[in-house]
Amino acid sequence: MTLLAGALLVGATTAPASAASAAPGRPAVAAAPSATASGRTPSVAELPPDGDSVASPPGANDWSCRPTAAHPDPVVLVHGTFANRYENWLTLSPLLKGLGYCVFALDYGTIPGITSSGSGLLLPIGGLGPVPESAAQLGRFVDLVLNATGAAKVDIVGHSQGGMLPNYYLKFLGGAAKVGRLVGLAPSNHGTTLDGITKLVPYFPGAADLIYTVCQACRDQAVGSDFNRTMASRPDTVPGVSYTVISTVYDEVVTPWRTQLLTGPNVDNEVLQDHCPITLAEHVAIAFSPTALHLVTNALDPAHATPVFCG
Repeated sequence: MTLLAGALLVGATTAPASAASAAPGRPAVAAAPSATASGRTPSVAELPPDGDSVASPPGANDWSCRPTAAHPDPVVLVHGTFANRYENWLTLSPLLKGLGYCVFALDYGTIPGITSSGSGLLLPIGGLGPVPESAAQLGRFVDLVLNATGAAKVDIVGHSQGGMLPNYYLKFLGGAAKVGRLVGLAPSNHGTTLDGITKLVPYFPGAADLIYTVCQACRDQAVGSDFNRTMASRPDTVPGVSYTVISTVYDEVVTPWRTQLLTGPNVDNEVLQDHCPITLAEHVAIAFSPTALHLVTNALDPAHATPVFCG
């Protein structure tokens, strides 16, 4: 499973139509948002600064999508550190779209000129900026999604830093009124060590040079950081939001893995090996694990949850 995730993240060569149509050597730009329900077309200026700099993963960012009664909350996907929306969500985004969800994915925390060629395109990597600034980008993106779809709330699914920073948005930026569910895949909820962050380096060429220089998010996620002390100043959860944490005992990045777990009402802490004892999925592979993604779909629609099989 680790090798599969590595291949998907750093060796994929088949891109969706939007990516394949890009000029050689430069990333595709997502299609411009279409008119909202109110008849107004969101402008590029309303997107986060880098919101359309990377091709959308398959199934995401159809701005004409309207939620159904079965799935009234659009799903916003939030990638992790050293990642981008295209590579992080190649599997989950089309899965959710196929199940009838309106799916949206943003890029955040990118720094101009820092790129990865993991998918055969020169794609920016994100999750580098200060977490509070990235959480504010998420907030602007959520507002854009709500305005475009007419929905009252979104559900958020995030991986690694992307599973943690939405909680800053909920706690400190007023996001609790706009989010129904937060699902975190291996989220760095209570920090990790910088040595843990370095374990991501093999998956993202060039990341080693970033950790101690421009990756403020790496420092924010370190145990004992000012950011983590701020997060700990309030309870793990906020009222009115349902939380699901999906962890793997083989996580080598957010360590110890039990630090990912949340305490509070409306929390479901799931461990991958409780459902599939033989899985070796680790921090990166969890975003592509069939068992983990089944837990995600159950968390988004608990009324129609199905038994989770090992895969």
